[in-house]
Amino acid sequence: MDNFILSTERLVLRKMNRDDMESLLKIFADHEAMKYYPSTKNEKQTIDWIEWTINNYAKHGVGLWVVEDRVSGEFLGQCGIVPQEIDGIVEMEIGYLFVRRFWGTGYATEAALACKNYGFEQMGLRKMVSLIDVNNLPSIKVAERIGMKVEKTVHKWDKDVFVYSVSNHQED
Repeated sequence: MDNFILSTERLVLRKMNRDDMESLLKIFADHEAMKYYPSTKNEKQTIDWIEWTINNYAKHGVGLWVVEDRVSGEFLGQCGIVPQEIDGIVEMEIGYLFVRRFWGTGYATEAALACKNYGFEQMGLRKMVSLIDVNNLPSIKVAERIGMKVEKTVHKWDKDVFVYSVSNHQED
């Protein structure tokens, strides 16, 4: 299973592919789930997103991964590691976005923690970030639960976003 990336107690994270379009639309077409993004996405924009993600795998060895229920295989959302430019420096970001009916289940925290561990243990990263809309309290809570702290606020995507970060203390 070369698409397999990692698993947790309840989740499997695997590489995204073009067949994931319908599943991703469960998030991208939901106005509430996309509240902190510029807009919802249609089918073409979702295909573009998948292509961008596949390109990240090729260029950076990481990207957003599909999160599925470990037992049922049901699509839950996406979580992964993506490069983001912040103040002229490329940082690796833990990103997460889940189907709304799975909010409050701890899946985002479980997946984000697995990505943090992957970044530090498998990739040898020294630091990871999450860029979060200053009003997105659920995402802020996920970042804080995995040990991230607010580093600064930046203006990106035409709005203010918090830069949450965590360092790999195993190297200290």
